[in-house]
Amino acid sequence: MRGRTVREVSQALRQGRISPTELCQRCLSLIKKTKVLNAYITVTEDQAMKQAADAEKRLQKGSPLGALDGVPFAVKDNFSTAGIETTCASNMLKGYVSPFNATVVQRLLDQGAVLMGKTNLDEFAMGSGSVDSIFGPVRNPWGYSEQYRERQVEDQDTEDSNWVTAGGSSGGSAVAVASWTCFASLGSDTGGSTRNPAAHCGVVGFKSSYGLLSRHGLIPLVNSMDVPGIMSRCVDDISTVLGVVAGHDAKDSTSVQDLFKPFELPEEIDIRNLCVGIPKEYHASGLSAEVLEMWGKAADLFENAGAKVIEVSLPHTQYSIVCYHVLCTAEVASNMARFDGLEYGHRSNVESSTEALYAATRHEGFNAVVRGRILAGNYFLLKQNYDDYFVKAQKVRRLIANDFLKVFGSGVDVLLTPTTLSDASTFAEYTKEDNRTRCAQEDIFTQSANLAGLPAVTVPATLSGRGLPLSLQFIGRAFCDEQLLTVAKWFEQQMKFPLLNLQTLLNNPSEPLKSQTSLRAL
Repeated sequence: MRGRTVREVSQALRQGRISPTELCQRCLSLIKKTKVLNAYITVTEDQAMKQAADAEKRLQKGSPLGALDGVPFAVKDNFSTAGIETTCASNMLKGYVSPFNATVVQRLLDQGAVLMGKTNLDEFAMGSGSVDSIFGPVRNPWGYSEQYRERQVEDQDTEDSNWVTAGGSSGGSAVAVASWTCFASLGSDTGGSTRNPAAHCGVVGFKSSYGLLSRHGLIPLVNSMDVPGIMSRCVDDISTVLGVVAGHDAKDSTSVQDLFKPFELPEEIDIRNLCVGIPKEYHASGLSAEVLEMWGKAADLFENAGAKVIEVSLPHTQYSIVCYHVLCTAEVASNMARFDGLEYGHRSNVESSTEALYAATRHEGFNAVVRGRILAGNYFLLKQNYDDYFVKAQKVRRLIANDFLKVFGSGVDVLLTPTTLSDASTFAEYTKEDNRTRCAQEDIFTQSANLAGLPAVTVPATLSGRGLPLSLQFIGRAFCDEQLLTVAKWFEQQMKFPLLNLQTLLNNPSEPLKSQTSLRAL
């Protein structure tokens, strides 16, 4: 079942070619063999086997709960899960067990999906590399692939810091799918935290229109931008999972009231009446020659197939990353105020006064990145700064959203953009810059969709010269998620992205660095 899609494995389960328990055992075995990737914080082995056994009974009776019955999935560790630790990769919530499931998690479980575990992330989802977790960083499986190994030069640095980063902040969820330990996963997307790691790990990453998926049970980072994200190995699987988790939720006041109808994407897709926009402002500084070339080839591909491809302008794009930073930190400061050591989570032993307890608890519980964002957000929200920063950023956000409305109102159906500036960095390269600088670089093409509440999806296209994934992003009109995914599927069909080859790592799971240290002998 390695490398199979949700639809393929679902069909195999129903036809009896493999049982849910056997499939679950294979995924658990792969989790152990790829432990060096550090994709999971918690592996729910016993619970997964029980869920698989229940699914097996239903399938034997011919009464599956749905298309996902018996299919393994994983969840980012900032979604609440009843009876399972939810840590946000932080000392602040280490040991915390939620009494309820997030709505999107519950809807997957209600369809019989099998939860393999909770995945690693940047602490409280504040990062773009999945390197700032108390459980250690996430490693990109492509850094251990045959495709990457065979393209390395003889004098390649063999230090342990030379492994490839996974992107973030949902790096664990992306790696879980890419390394075949599950067939779909949930991440969160505030400024690109699903699309960025999906792009770096060679999987499909989808952020829906704001309000289409319930945020209930997703520990908030930025309430006005947070969206549960979906990752899988193909676009069809995104639509399958979306059909299960989308729809109104009375527990989330930002959830749309309109009835959501699940859809199935067509196999034969005609794009001759499609208009694709290429935003000229996305020719950003630092964009690699490989990504620029791939972007141009993709535009030509659409044009040659009969679509109309035009250059468009989103004039306020240059302000979006600064606008995002101000609004993000302001909402972070508000949301993080709940972690005071009194109700749940970490509590310091310093009890000389209430103020001292607060201060010590938050210093011990949060890392420097989280504390820095809280400090910045509180500065922007000070009475004397509120109008100059927060209010002004809200006005700029409206201008950014209006740019998209104007472009889509002119007849453009989807926008085609890069997802990232380049392929994934090694850890040594990534840590040359601080967290804020890295986030600004990694989120440059993705955060504007969150500011405007638009759906966006990243699709792997090809491998870079180093043998690492390169992906492109499609941004659609609000609540035209079906059209967006249909276009993404057509593009996916043309690309035929290669399957990850992890044979060396799987054959030698106890020697994860052997593939790199042996390069001198090549």
